[in-house]
Amino acid sequence: MEEFKAVPLSYAAADVAALPETRPALHTFPTPVVTLSEDAVRHNLDTMAAWCRAAGVALAPHGKTTMSRALWERQLAAGAWGITVATPWQASVALDWGVPRVLLANELVQPAALRAFSDRTERLTVWADSERAVQIMTDALAAAGATAPLGVLVELGAPGARTGARDVETALAVARAVAASPVLRLAGVAGYEGALAHDESAETLARVRRYLEGMLTLHDAVADASLYPEGQPVLLSAGGSAFFDEVVEVLAPRRDPEARSGRVVEVVLRSGAYITHDDGYYSRITPFSRLGGEGFRAAIHGWATVVSRPEPGLALVDAGKRDLPYDDGLPVPQAVRPLGASAAEPLTGAVVTAMNDQHTFVSLPDDAEVRVGDVIRFGLSHPCTTYDKWRALAVVDDALADDPRVIGLLETAFG
Repeated sequence: MEEFKAVPLSYAAADVAALPETRPALHTFPTPVVTLSEDAVRHNLDTMAAWCRAAGVALAPHGKTTMSRALWERQLAAGAWGITVATPWQASVALDWGVPRVLLANELVQPAALRAFSDRTERLTVWADSERAVQIMTDALAAAGATAPLGVLVELGAPGARTGARDVETALAVARAVAASPVLRLAGVAGYEGALAHDESAETLARVRRYLEGMLTLHDAVADASLYPEGQPVLLSAGGSAFFDEVVEVLAPRRDPEARSGRVVEVVLRSGAYITHDDGYYSRITPFSRLGGEGFRAAIHGWATVVSRPEPGLALVDAGKRDLPYDDGLPVPQAVRPLGASAAEPLTGAVVTAMNDQHTFVSLPDDAEVRVGDVIRFGLSHPCTTYDKWRALAVVDDALADDPRVIGLLETAFG
């Protein structure tokens, strides 16, 4: 089945469809392959849903992490408020897949895309950080005869960060423009604290909190100016997968689901990587390292065959940049499965030193028993650039089991 590089070369469509029943051993599958552990995914879904319920916040997980309809549907079934996306194309996919609420966490200033969404605006909410963006949206939707006002969250940024108005005064002017538009609805305030920091030092956490407090200042200014439409819910949205605990600590006090202040106010997190987690960046910076408890489990792993041992202490495997992520940390060798075996054995002291398109260089300790034909299991860092390399991932019951079994394929949609 040549359309999926994750399955044996001899497989036909019927073999793929039968995977939940046949449950073949993972060692019968070709490499390179990236696997998704069902055991870890189920745990992560339950863990995040329970945490959000206890915190009293909503979750619109960032769907661009996986672009998987099956996983989106499981997240919605676990209680997610909606799905977040990053581009107009991703938004169109989400709408076509029937996602009830789609949050486009980006500025939408392409007139053609606005026209395409003009009859589905009731399910879509977008961001704006400039008055020009508001004017483009207004002109395009008015000309297209939009069927309902498009919800807009005013985005607050920070100097040197990503998008977003750089100060509250500028953001408040954007809010006034949205409120004055006949085809837009001021739906709240949004931001992304993850653009400000990549560690969990005390200085970093303080910077994140100051930024989130700025979001509250903006929200309060919008409310004091009576810019929010009457009778409509207001959203405060932030929170990637690294600092959602800080988001809740700062923003949750403004929650008002019963409208005691005169309007419903909901806090919506957008964490996306949690469903897969990883053995790299997110494992180091997860809020559960600060909160305590078991937290999330890494669900993705890469598997690659040793194809060459050309020098002492060096192994080259058949997976490279086309197969495994490398932008936020190189893969980490974890275990080796000897040729003909089903179980992987711990591999200590091995380090990835470089990657090419189709090869990865693994530095081995002198005592490592790794031979040509053996398969190395790698922990991966940054799931967001893992999924987009695979049209389908092999789903296994548990990648860390002695004899992992393939129980299905998870298809992705990355255009």
